This record gives sequence, C-alpha cells and structure tokens, in this order.
Amino acid sequence: MNKLNHKKFYINGAWVESNSDTLLDVINPANEECISKISIGNKIDLDLAVSSAKSSFLKWSNSSIEDRLFLLEKLKTIYQNRFDEMTLAITQEMGCPKDFSSQVQTQSGLDHITDFIKRLKEFEFESKFNSQSNNYIIKEPIGVCGLITPWNWPINQIALKAIPALAAGCTMVLKPSEIAPLSGILFAEMIDEAGFPNGVFNLVNGDGEGVGNHISNHPDIDMVSFTGSTRAGRLILQNASHTIKRVCLELGGKGGNIVFADAPKNSVRDSIRNVMSNSGQSCDAPTRMLVEKSIYEKVVHEAIDEASQIIVDSPEKSGDHIGPVVSKVQYDKIINLIKLGLKEGANLAAGGIEKPENLIKGYYIKPTIFTNVNNTMEIAKSEIFGPVLSIIPFDTEDEAITIVNDTEYGLGNYIQTSDSDKARRVAKKLRSGVVYVNGNPMDAGTPFGGYRQSGNGREGGKWGIEEYLEVKTITGLV
Repeated sequence: MNKLNHKKFYINGAWVESNSDTLLDVINPANEECISKISIGNKIDLDLAVSSAKSSFLKWSNSSIEDRLFLLEKLKTIYQNRFDEMTLAITQEMGCPKDFSSQVQTQSGLDHITDFIKRLKEFEFESKFNSQSNNYIIKEPIGVCGLITPWNWPINQIALKAIPALAAGCTMVLKPSEIAPLSGILFAEMIDEAGFPNGVFNLVNGDGEGVGNHISNHPDIDMVSFTGSTRAGRLILQNASHTIKRVCLELGGKGGNIVFADAPKNSVRDSIRNVMSNSGQSCDAPTRMLVEKSIYEKVVHEAIDEASQIIVDSPEKSGDHIGPVVSKVQYDKIINLIKLGLKEGANLAAGGIEKPENLIKGYYIKPTIFTNVNNTMEIAKSEIFGPVLSIIPFDTEDEAITIVNDTEYGLGNYIQTSDSDKARRVAKKLRSGVVYVNGNPMDAGTPFGGYRQSGNGREGGKWGIEEYLEVKTITGLV
C-alpha cells in the first residue's frame, strides 16, 4: 500500500489532498501504537466527491454489461495479487489475528467479488412482463450511492456494497470506518489500478458526525447503504428523510442460539468458538445461548471448558487464537457491560474484566461467559460486541422461541437439534433475516440482512444487485 495515500482522498480518478487540516491517528489495538494518520474530511471534500460521481453517472450507467464485467474481472485479479497486503492492513487496523485475517476476512472480499461477477452474468436487467403483454420491466441503476462501512468486517462490507453498486451501473462515494480505514484505502488503489472510469468510485475518509451526516442528507446522493450500529442507523434514516433517498441498513444484532437436548455432538463447543471468533465483533454472533433445562448443567460445563481453551494472543502470531477488540472505546464499553452483568446478578462462569496474562498492553479481553441470565438483564438485551456470552435456560420449545424473539433485533439466530422437523418448525417462527441450523454456513449469493431494528434491505447475490436498481415499466413496446 502506498502510505502517501493515507492522508489523501480518491476523487475523480486521482489521489487529492483534503480540504481539512484535521488528522486522526490510526491505532493498532494490539499494542496501542499509531500506525498511520488519515485526514478527516469535511463537507467540501464530500461535495467534490459527490460532484465527481454525479458527473460520471450517465456514462457509467449506460456502459455495457460486458464492460463492467471486464473491469470487475480485472479488479478480482488485482485483489488476488494484493491479497497479502489486504491481510496485513486488516491485521494492523483491527488487531485481527493474521490467519483469521487471511483465511476469513480478506478471503470474504475475494469471495464476494467472485460471486457478484457470477450474478451479473446471470442478471436480467430487461424482461417482458408476460408473453401476451406489450409491457416491459426495466431495472436501471439508482444513481449516486453513499456507502458507509464498519470496522469489524472492513473489506467484507466494502465488497458487499461497492461491487454490486458497480455491477448495477451506479457511481459512488465510500466512507470506510475511520477506526479501520487502511483496507478501504487499499481497495481504492485496486479500483484505480483496474482502470475504472474517473468518478465512478470515490473515497473520502472521515467520521460519522462530519462526512457520514453529509452523505445521508446530501441532495445529490440517491441512495445510502450503511452498516453499523442501530443508533447510527436511526440518525441516517432521519437525515435521509429530507431528500426521500433510498436507505439500506445492516445494523446490530443479539443472536439467540437454541440448544435443544438432542443437539448434535460438538454443537456447544462449535457455538462457543463461533461467538468468540473475531473477538466477538460480529453483528450476527450467537451471543445468547438458550439451553434446554435437562442438559443445562452439562452444557454450562462444556461451554466453560471450551472457553478456557480459547487462546488470546498477539495478532502477529499464527494460530486460531483471538486478538484484541478494535479500540479503547470498544474495550471500555465491553468491560463496563461485564461489570453491569455482575451487578445485575448474573454468574461469571468464565473470563471477566482482568486482562489475559502477559497482555497488559493492547485491548485484550478474555472469553467471558455468564450463566443464570434472564432476558430482563441488560447483558441479554444490549449488543456487547465483544467475546461475551450469556447462557439462559428454557423449559419448552415455545418458551425458547419467545425468549429469542424478545429483542429489538432480528439479524441472525441459531438452532442446534438433530430433529430436522423441529429445526424447520422453529426456524420459521424466529424473527430474523438468517437462521443457522447446526452450524451450517450461508451459501455464496444468499441474501443477508435483518428484521426490525437490525435493519432493512439485503446484501449478497442477486438481491445485493437489486438494492442498487430502480424498477421501471415501459408500455407499448413490440
């Protein structure tokens, strides 16, 4: 990565100086040291980027599918060639262990690029309403898009937004998280290297209060796609309402994981690994484990044992350990919620507020498990976004469903059972965009998104492309 670009923005096909003098330190959460500085953009910077995207929209929106595919394939090759650079960037900016960063974080970006290329080849932008009709249904790019991405899955979310927007024929301004901006800057370098037309893709770094707010209320931005907290999502909706722009939101979660008495072997241990991976910083993490009372004590023992085997260590080391959480702000929030759990009367069965041995510097938190939790406790309601699990007992299937659905969120829920009929029956009653049964992952190209305050819209596959399209009916054509 060219470090000269860290303080610059990518606007109209060139790396340009910011109009703001404000700089922000990029902190490596593993050692609390500054690894770079970025400029915090202002309204002038954003206006220039939006103007560039608007000017390029007409030509790009009318480009052929073949031209878009050619550039996306080129981008894929460049991404593959710079794969290790992306891995290093993610490892440094968010403290993600290098093996997980490579095999999961960086790989997810490549997987999304690959799948969207496949979906674009199959996508129908024009179709006849029916064989007897003279009406045609046309799907057209929505316009200039503002893309706001998070720090916890940086390139994953950039790829889930920028690639389908490009495929649809939209132009865009990307604001990556100011906490983990290096992966976004590197992605912009790849876009430039691939040779996308000037102005199609633009990048402006900044914070939510400044650049983020201006994106959501900008009159020349036709759509905002945001991934982040539910609180920030509400503000974006409010700002966007003035211009009636489309808003796609992927927000918080508080995933319930129902462990029935007939759960497959190792499902509990796999669930513990799942919730603690990425240091618990995944919006669809199964952070509430609901356990049938007949196996409650057994499951608690197994969960504690598995948590004790999860190593917390430096992201520079190889292995399947977990690293630090992303920032001091995040660290303090998690520690305070652990303290609150104790105050609420939950039993601390594993982990806690003390740092792991020999990891005094850095934002490291032990895998933490609370037992004797009920759904009225704040730790069972709030999105902690760290390596913290609450275990809740239940008696009946209906009770488990009620507890899982007793939340403002609805992103990802989980079921562990050997009874396929039970799995199907329960899954249909859970109010969430995804239900994972027995740890099975989502296939490439399936839609991801939430119910209720976990957001609206869907990302991934053909659904991801459709988010960036308007639908038009034309009559009287032969």
